[in-house]
Amino acid sequence: QVQLVESGGGLVQAGGSLRLSCAASGIIFGFSAMGWYRQAPGKQRELVATISRFGIRDYAGSVKDRFTISRDNAKKTVYLQMNSLKPEDTAVYYCNTPQAGNDYWGQGTLVTVSS
Repeated sequence: QVQLVESGGGLVQAGGSLRLSCAASGIIFGFSAMGWYRQAPGKQRELVATISRFGIRDYAGSVKDRFTISRDNAKKTVYLQMNSLKPEDTAVYYCNTPQAGNDYWGQGTLVTVSS
C-alpha cells in the first residue's frame, strides 16, 4: 500500500534552515507528483510546494524564494529545503501524493520556529 514517511522536523530559530524528507513506497515514484502541505494550530491545511513527475515546481507565495522542493527518483524521496525560516512557518508539515484520484498523506513532521 502507499506509504509516505516524513522526517527532518524540529525546533529552529528564526532565520535558520531545515530540510524535510519524505520517503515513499507503494507507488511508481518516478511517475508520481509529490507535494508538501502544512497545517498550523487552529488553521486549515495549506499547500506549500509541489513537484511534478517532470520536475516542474510550484510554490505558495509565502514560501517562494525561501523554500525549495526537490526529488530523488532513485531514492524515492522528496525533499523540502527551508531557509530563512519565520515563526509563521511553524506547523506540522505533511507529504502528499495524488494517486488515481486519491490523496495519500504521511503522518506529518512538526516544525517549530522560535522568534
